[in-house]
Amino acid sequence: MAYHEAVLLSESVQGLNIKPDGIYVDVTFGGGGHSREIIKNLSRGHLFAFDQDTDANNNILEKENFKLLNTNFRNIRNFLRVEGINKIDGLLADLGVSSHQFDISERGFSTRFSGPLDMRMNLISKLDAKQVINYYSEEDLAKVFFEYGELRESRKIAKTIVAARKEKQILTTNQLLDCIQYLTIGRKRNQFFSRVFQAIRIEVNDEIQALKEMLNAATDLLKVGGRLSVISYHSLEDRLVKNLVKKGNIEGNLQKDFYGNPLKSFKEISKKIIVPSEKEIKNNPRARSAKLRIAEKI
Repeated sequence: MAYHEAVLLSESVQGLNIKPDGIYVDVTFGGGGHSREIIKNLSRGHLFAFDQDTDANNNILEKENFKLLNTNFRNIRNFLRVEGINKIDGLLADLGVSSHQFDISERGFSTRFSGPLDMRMNLISKLDAKQVINYYSEEDLAKVFFEYGELRESRKIAKTIVAARKEKQILTTNQLLDCIQYLTIGRKRNQFFSRVFQAIRIEVNDEIQALKEMLNAATDLLKVGGRLSVISYHSLEDRLVKNLVKKGNIEGNLQKDFYGNPLKSFKEISKKIIVPSEKEIKNNPRARSAKLRIAEKI
């Protein structure tokens, strides 16, 4: 089974408008699909990749002009500085969970397998899904499901979990699914479960704050004319990328100079969101929710 099939591969890499001698960053290395495509276009240039999951080390590229850094992409600025890099020509991010992480039951990311409630992308992190489910207050759980799963039933879900864990600790993905099963009546079951798991995963890995920090760092690191190519999979991610590209900041507050001109860091390369073709979705169903935005630093 493939570690991960790169989504929107040609579109996202072409969007970088690669210079053969440029400095590029793939902040979501995973199976290395995007990195392999980027490095094909480099001669004297260099590619740095980031991945906090050490399983990604099995896919490392044996190239002199490539280096994989095992850390969260929120640390991109400091780690590149150590490498002597202060400016870059392009950055690519594929924000989806890798197929490898979904397909290994022990990681606890998937609703398809019974496995421990883990969901850590970095296996040395202290917080895991088991702690969130068993020790967060009912109020905090409801907040997680509402903010990160965009679930209107967030309070009901939290109340159900808290009642169930009083009887017995919830330690596996199947236990959690069984606990909230009755809430799926009259709903799209798989979509409901996916959003619950998404919310927990985002909380465990602090994904939204990490993305904010990475996008702000990317804005500073990119040279004028440098490209940002980001693939997102849900509205929470895409909203931040859209705000940065269209409004000039992740908060979405358009600021203007003294003369009323918008203060923006990027110009959109593609006015329309780029989505996978029907053929790609057929070959890789996990690509169906992908959205690609490409922008150039100004």
